[in-house]
Amino acid sequence: MRSGMGRLAGGLGSVVLCGAALALGRPAESAVTKLIQIALFAAAVILLGLTTLRRTGVANKIFAGLVLGAAVGLAFGPDAALIKPLGTAFIRLIKMVVIPLIFASLLVGVASLGDMRKLGRIGGKTLAFFLAYYVTAVALGLFLANVLKPGENIPESVQAELKANYSEDVRTLGAGERPGVIEMLVDIIPDNPGDAFVKANMLQIIFLAMFMGVVISFLDRDKMKPVLSFFEAINDIMIRIVEIVIRLAPYAVFALIAAVVGTFGADILMSLLRYCAVVISGLLVLAVSYPGVVSVFTRFPYLRFWRGISKAQLIAFSTSSSSATLPVSMECAEENLGVSRQIASFILPLGATVNMNGTALYQGVTAVFIAQVYGMNLGISDQLVIVLTATLASIGTAGAPAMGVLMLIIVLKQVGIPLEGIALILGVERIMDMARTVINVTGDIAAATVIAHSEGELHSVGKPVAPGAPESPAGPQPGQPW
Repeated sequence: MRSGMGRLAGGLGSVVLCGAALALGRPAESAVTKLIQIALFAAAVILLGLTTLRRTGVANKIFAGLVLGAAVGLAFGPDAALIKPLGTAFIRLIKMVVIPLIFASLLVGVASLGDMRKLGRIGGKTLAFFLAYYVTAVALGLFLANVLKPGENIPESVQAELKANYSEDVRTLGAGERPGVIEMLVDIIPDNPGDAFVKANMLQIIFLAMFMGVVISFLDRDKMKPVLSFFEAINDIMIRIVEIVIRLAPYAVFALIAAVVGTFGADILMSLLRYCAVVISGLLVLAVSYPGVVSVFTRFPYLRFWRGISKAQLIAFSTSSSSATLPVSMECAEENLGVSRQIASFILPLGATVNMNGTALYQGVTAVFIAQVYGMNLGISDQLVIVLTATLASIGTAGAPAMGVLMLIIVLKQVGIPLEGIALILGVERIMDMARTVINVTGDIAAATVIAHSEGELHSVGKPVAPGAPESPAGPQPGQPW
């Protein structure tokens, strides 16, 4: 209790100190006033560090960095851009690990699916369900972002300055004419893999990794073990680097948001609130659709499905990790919904690795949002690239917290959207991550339920089948009501 009161008091004290600093001027004119503001903000940071943020997670520190950065930006105006290099260094560190992480994780993930010749009917149904929802999720995100336009209520002068300020290497990424759809699909196949890595052509890198993973799955496992061990080690190293770099995120968000707000004013913050509303709206649409799809295909009661998976959803929300939720997801699917163990043990681990529909929707909305903030017009071909890239990138997303941001970089780079725009959403990333993980896990369980029913392996709850015994479903057969 005393600790909680201390955290609350520290937070309120920091708000008072920041408010006092802002009251002195936005921005202040005299050097003495600016020095007083710096002292007040420094005192607020120290107070937060000793109370509210002491022994707390990175997510809370990132949010604090967002709020303090916005306050500093309002207080110092364009002068706040002096600390932007700290944020730029963070962006470069994240970009550094993207290519090796994506290539290694995708290759290992695809190769670990097992012998492709044995996947058979169930594997085909599972992938069809996942891919159909992938495209639906990204398309829904793009639709909402284009209709509601969360990033377009920014003055044209601010958008023009944003476009003029983003880095030259990102600007050249989007330069030139966009290829047609057929040309874009053909171009996914790299004629020079080395060139694909040098130019960071993410679609070609993803294709190469997945194709190699499929081929490895056909080869002798003993011979391929050293290859898989090597890429698993690369994957582990890159994830460890990300875990280290993400500790710098609170300071990077502070620097980047301070620079953006200081240069362009509070309009950016209002756009961020609209962005959160659009993402959550899209996720709610997906959340409502899953029980509906299950009910249509299996006639399983809508509300009973919700009650059956609520435990897994709570774990997913609290951990932001599909992988960490997997044991609970399997328990809910088998004991509460009646999915057979054979189906659950195949589809749910696969879904925790490759089924990231909430992440795909988030990537679609975020890409369009950042483009709108920078005043970029995305044509049909650009948005088709987003659908394709977000689908492939989401398949490669590790089932761990904050991995969605790394996949987002792939989408932004492929369409030529400024990577600096990621700073706008990092402050609310933890909340978005928690929400979309719930959708990812819900999609996994929905897929398992539908496919179990189609295979006649959806059983009445409370009648478990003993190991080795023949499974004769007591639940509805395909085409029969529950």
